[in-house]
Amino acid sequence: MASSAETPAGGNVIERMGERIANVVERWMPSPFLFAIILSYIVFVVGMVVEGQGPTDMVIFWYDGFWEFLTFAMQMVLIIMTGFVIGYHPRVNDALQRLATIPTSSGQAVVLVGVVAMALAWIHWGLSLVVGAIFAREMGKAAYRKGIDVHYPLLCVAGYMGLGLTWHWGLSGSAPLLLATPGNEFIELGIIDEPVGTSATIFSTYALTLTALSIVFAAIVLYLLSPTPERSQAITEYISEEDLFEPVTDGGDARPEGEASAESNDDVVPAEKIDNSRILGGIIALTGVAVVGWQFYTQGLDALDLNVLNFAFLFVGVAIYTQPAVYRERFGDASSAAAGIILLFPFFAGIQGMMASSGLAETMAEGLLAVSTPETFPVIAWLTAAVVNLFVPSGGGEWIVLGPSVLEAAQDLGIPVGHATMAYAVGDAHTNLLNPFWALPLLAITQIRAREMFGYAVAMLLALIPFLAVVLYFLPY
Repeated sequence: MASSAETPAGGNVIERMGERIANVVERWMPSPFLFAIILSYIVFVVGMVVEGQGPTDMVIFWYDGFWEFLTFAMQMVLIIMTGFVIGYHPRVNDALQRLATIPTSSGQAVVLVGVVAMALAWIHWGLSLVVGAIFAREMGKAAYRKGIDVHYPLLCVAGYMGLGLTWHWGLSGSAPLLLATPGNEFIELGIIDEPVGTSATIFSTYALTLTALSIVFAAIVLYLLSPTPERSQAITEYISEEDLFEPVTDGGDARPEGEASAESNDDVVPAEKIDNSRILGGIIALTGVAVVGWQFYTQGLDALDLNVLNFAFLFVGVAIYTQPAVYRERFGDASSAAAGIILLFPFFAGIQGMMASSGLAETMAEGLLAVSTPETFPVIAWLTAAVVNLFVPSGGGEWIVLGPSVLEAAQDLGIPVGHATMAYAVGDAHTNLLNPFWALPLLAITQIRAREMFGYAVAMLLALIPFLAVVLYFLPY
């Protein structure tokens, strides 16, 4: 692959900035696994220096943290696997291929991928991550066929923008859903008296306005970051033409191995008929959908929490595939997308264990929040979450640790709990553009390395800082 440093000069200021950052990141950024290990040692040392903890204590905190959030980890794995299964349905693939034929320029291509990814992230971050990755790949293929010079690393960043901006304001946002869950940790700690419904967080005018404004601004920056044709590196720089037009997985066939033989064999055993029964699949799907519908009928929008979200998407998947055996096969395919999360989640949980048990997280949060006023609190809450998210890229796990400090400071200043939560959520999403943890499934699908795309992710992160600061300061709740 040719270095972009050798490409001709020109382009706008934003584009040149993005290229320079991309060059630096590509030279220096470690792999996601090594990234987690390096952060572990940084927190280990800082915990001893700042909090006065001994090395043995920090190791124990690290080990205990590995197993603190196994339930939450399983919820996150289900989110990404259900998103993967739905994203790889043939009809979804067909729709993405049709959408990919619309753009006539590189800027349009990048913006379309980014807007789709950010809009989907509001609905389901796992679906956004998978569909955003597939769409980036399909857009790269379509541009290559049409002779459009689009920069593939920037396409991949566009596909990741849902995780880097809008997901935590949406229907799968960990912090607001955790607050909406009956008997949650904050009720047990006495910080709040009852669950905070999603009408005060996700569906508030404040959160919806934040989402809309952010999508518009990010789309503009993506357009400005798009390299000129001379600088652009097509998808074929990263994926060989031989592999490019092969399916990413066999998920598009939507047919398990046993079904094909069953259709050509008159002596199908009852077990095979049951496994592939659309009637049985339909009944199961309708039962699940009815349960979800009943939850919302009886509780309204406040019924939404992590368990309801996962339950809903599990049964939506059954509904669109209808055959139980096919659905099980697709979950097998999805395991590859979740593998990186399963490996790295315990390491980041260990980091979180050190930060929480040593007192480092509370010290950081209290130090930042101590300087806030009612006017600046949303900005400070964003920065607090952004800093800690660099070390603990788990929205829900991080919120469990930082949430008490954030909410207590908000209540002392007279800030509504919903306002404080959604301002915090901005930072938790924002620095995903620097930490490659959640990009692992996208990297697998797009077949690009983290260091090849994260330079443009960092450029997006920097461009968003003044925008978010202004919006969070002035936007009323």
